[in-house]
Amino acid sequence: MVLDKYTAKKTAELLLQIKAIKLNPKNPFKWASGWNSPIYCDNRIILSHPEIRVFVREQMVKQIEKIYGKPDVIAGVATGAIGIGMLVADLMNLPFIYVRPNSKKHGRKNQIEGQFSKSQKVVVIEDLISTGNSSLMAIDALRSEDLEIKGMISIFTYGFDISYNNFKEKNVEFCSLSSYDFLLEQALDINYISDEEYEILKDWKNNPSKWVI
Repeated sequence: MVLDKYTAKKTAELLLQIKAIKLNPKNPFKWASGWNSPIYCDNRIILSHPEIRVFVREQMVKQIEKIYGKPDVIAGVATGAIGIGMLVADLMNLPFIYVRPNSKKHGRKNQIEGQFSKSQKVVVIEDLISTGNSSLMAIDALRSEDLEIKGMISIFTYGFDISYNNFKEKNVEFCSLSSYDFLLEQALDINYISDEEYEILKDWKNNPSKWVI
């Protein structure tokens, strides 16, 4: 769910500008899942651009306060959302924790790093949502420690139906600063892609697991 069209299109434009998102409809990327994809997204690049990371941080805080109110703790999903999650927590003057994909095999064997108390209200920060599975694993880990999940916010989502279904099944509200649909709209508006490329990119989202050019 994207609530603010201006923010969605501006975020998309900035991600294209710094090449955090790359669009290549005629020479697609290969994802780890094996899918052919005309888009590649690495939002960690945002951290190398001070003005853009400030914009993202401020927009995230604005959306969190508007949708979820002020939580007790901000949690980031490792590793992509640790940096931006810390920036959000800092601006909100809140504690920060982060969630590993799995518990460590040594030491205290933590999956959640940082200090928290049971029943605290948490907003979870994610950099990118595709199917939502890894994001929801982090939610499960937090809930297993009796933390109350207010919701999740990401920088970007592909907007796949499966992600909406997965979040609904887990009863987790989520929103994103920008999405694939707004990205395509903005890319076309600024002549980053042609009309022909727009149609190819739009077609990919209809069946990404079986898409071929």
